[in-house]
Amino acid sequence: MSRVALMLPKLSTYGGVEGFAHRLAGALAADGLEVDFLCARQETPAPPGVRVVALGRPPLGRAAKIAWFAFAAERARRRGGYALTCSMGKTPRQDLLRMSGGPLSKFWELSSRAYAPGAPRAWKTLRRRLAPENVLIRLLERQALEHQRVCVAVSHRVRDWLLEAHPFLAGRDLRVIYNRPDLTRFSPVDEAERAALRRAMGLDGQRLLIATAGTNFALKGLEPLIRALALLPGDAVLHVAGGRNPGRFGALARRLGLEGRVTFLGRVEDMAALYRACDVFCLPSFYDTCSNAVVEALACGTRVVSSVDNGSSFFLPPERVVADPGDHEALARAIEAAAAAPRPGAFAWPAGVASGLEPYRTLVRDMLERA
Repeated sequence: MSRVALMLPKLSTYGGVEGFAHRLAGALAADGLEVDFLCARQETPAPPGVRVVALGRPPLGRAAKIAWFAFAAERARRRGGYALTCSMGKTPRQDLLRMSGGPLSKFWELSSRAYAPGAPRAWKTLRRRLAPENVLIRLLERQALEHQRVCVAVSHRVRDWLLEAHPFLAGRDLRVIYNRPDLTRFSPVDEAERAALRRAMGLDGQRLLIATAGTNFALKGLEPLIRALALLPGDAVLHVAGGRNPGRFGALARRLGLEGRVTFLGRVEDMAALYRACDVFCLPSFYDTCSNAVVEALACGTRVVSSVDNGSSFFLPPERVVADPGDHEALARAIEAAAAAPRPGAFAWPAGVASGLEPYRTLVRDMLERA
């Protein structure tokens, strides 16, 4: 029986990367492999057949914790005698590397646009570059990319960012496997059901309902979206799903005279209902490796507008993708054009686009055979 190891600081089902690693470990164990999960700490039971190797976590700052896990995971990898090791990042060596977050340099470059030019942007950039943990993360990113057999990006956009930031990857085995959300919970409804949803939300009189979602409102482009709303007819409204306090975004809506047209919903348990009720779901992200929300909204038969720097804009027609998420005028035009178009039909995952766990299971088997 082949022994394999997955490496991630935390064994948990909370969080996108953590949830994926938990599912992958269980799938590989179900395939008959002997699976170890190398982690700093365990927050949830391991999947059946998976052995947890807890490496500990020192009670120090973030940079020290990152350094400790990189050192401890590498030591365990060398001693473990594994046929194959798989990492989700922040480890210096592995056979299979999954890059879910993209290169740090591209994140800094693109996400800085979410902050006002001048002092706010310069201060944010300086803090990022001087933070000890970021210096370490950049070093580990380079090490990980140099010392791997196969690298997997979670979207074509992430692949492109990796090639821009690390040109040496052009000659390496660099693949794209998308996350695939559980789309069984998301499906279109007819107009009668949509009308009922809107009545339940108190939106009978609104011509255009725009929805968006996120926790990091700045990164998701909420400011340009609010500014775009100010250019749309007065019966257009925006509903914002997400648990973060609206803060300066609520203040911006009030300054623009939109306080009656922007509603902050907080945490929304039934996102499918919001997708189905709205006319346009808009996510003008400044940086997003691959937002599940775009695919979920499409699966609900909703018109979607997003930005070129959201990896899941791959699934949208070109006219629904804005080149500059900060251009609120272009964003307003894209929303109006989307709202005037027929609703899309049922979403079908494009043929030939790898997604979900199965390609990883196949890839691991192939790598073990070639080892």
